[in-house]
Amino acid sequence: MDEIIEILEDLRPGVDYATCTTLIDDRYLDSLAIVALVAELEDAFDISIPAVEVVRENFNSVQAMHKMVTRLADEF
Repeated sequence: MDEIIEILEDLRPGVDYATCTTLIDDRYLDSLAIVALVAELEDAFDISIPAVEVVRENFNSVQAMHKMVTRLADEF
């Protein structure tokens, strides 16, 4: 999860990513940030994130992102 937090802090510093569970709901991450985040996650974890995975539930918290990344890595 630390690597995901580092990626997020590079994209948008100043958010408590470790505890925030409303990154999308509270608009800490907008659509442009999500596009950049998807690309960064794909590169960092050598995965492909299909469009069907780019939903609020998978990006609202670092924990949700970690769960998605782990699942996608296991499927690959």
